[in-house]
Amino acid sequence: MAESTIRALVHDLKIEIGTDRRLVVVPQTHEPGRDAEVDFGDFVAVIGGERLTLHMFVMRLSNSGRSVHIAYGNMATEAFLDGHVRAFDVLGGVPAGKISYDNLKPAVLRVMLGRERLEHPRFIALRSHFGFDSFFCEPGIDGAHEKGGVEGEIGRFRRLHLTPVPQAASLKELNERLAAADAKDNHRRIAARVETVGEAAAREAVLLNPLPGNVFEASTALSCRVDAKARICVRQSYYSVPAGLAGKRVDVALGADRIAVRHAGVLIARHTRSLHKGTEDLQLDHYLEVLKHRPGAFGGATALVAARAAGAFTDGHQRFWDTARRQLGDRDGTKALIGVLLLHRTLPTGGVLAGIDAALAAGRCDPDLVAVEARRHHDTTRSVNTAALTAPRVPAAISRAEPRPMPTLDEYDELLGARA
Repeated sequence: MAESTIRALVHDLKIEIGTDRRLVVVPQTHEPGRDAEVDFGDFVAVIGGERLTLHMFVMRLSNSGRSVHIAYGNMATEAFLDGHVRAFDVLGGVPAGKISYDNLKPAVLRVMLGRERLEHPRFIALRSHFGFDSFFCEPGIDGAHEKGGVEGEIGRFRRLHLTPVPQAASLKELNERLAAADAKDNHRRIAARVETVGEAAAREAVLLNPLPGNVFEASTALSCRVDAKARICVRQSYYSVPAGLAGKRVDVALGADRIAVRHAGVLIARHTRSLHKGTEDLQLDHYLEVLKHRPGAFGGATALVAARAAGAFTDGHQRFWDTARRQLGDRDGTKALIGVLLLHRTLPTGGVLAGIDAALAAGRCDPDLVAVEARRHHDTTRSVNTAALTAPRVPAAISRAEPRPMPTLDEYDELLGARA
């Protein structure tokens, strides 16, 4: 007897004895402006020449089908919260009903009996701020059908816009492309609908709840100790801070793609959040005070390599350094360069680079001369721009008039002669 025959027989017997409990999906109708669905989907992209697995936050309005796609390097709480904030901003409002979710860790701490969930405190704060309700699907594969709209949207978007593997210089550039793809998708039609996604979304937008007047802080607050290399370790990646803070504790606001560091309430450093663990993001400016007393460490400094790669250490800086070392020697020449680099804290980059060119043209490698020339360039540029903004406009009729004769003092001289 063939296997197919046995399978058919078993199938009929299961129906007969009532053990075949196939789940029947009940079609749903979603009112405009009421419901949405959220999920993450993985995809592969090449960022800065490196192949990475990224995570795409997707929010889809259930009625119109309009969706927002945002790429992140992880699915941590910061990305989950930031995705909501940015998606609501793009949509121009908040669903007035519920948003459906899987049992994601940033949202759910524990799955309770039935539909009950112990929600993450940060997620509760997000819901309270924007004023929407949450709906959690059944755990596992059984709950996938309960938010089939966003599940299908992830696959559709991946096939249409993320194949072949996208390449971008940075995550920011990639997200700009995803936003452009979302705008393009507004012109598509879902199945046999008469109106486009964009037309349906415009009709739905006026029914969304308005955005709150204040901003929701999606970052996570951390306290980190600065190590002996003037670094803090955040999520197993290292970021530099001013060297004078070594051994002290600083406050860190960990965002989805940014890190802000404060000490005593003052912002002291900003970094782009790393996509990898174990990496170092070191800024040359944070080590200048130390290097001024130890100029021999400048040439091999990791922060100098990073500054060159980022374009912050330019050919103009290198020419000044080379010339200074020839004139003053390695130690004093390097100290002169560091003095020039310190000028970037108070003067614009264009002015400092103009000051370097002026000093080299004069054959001198003096940071004070660079500062004078940089300020001169800055003041000149500012005065030219101010003059362009404040110069009176001469009416065309006046500008085309005949030139007036030059005034003379002849009549005044006659008066003087008569008085004499």
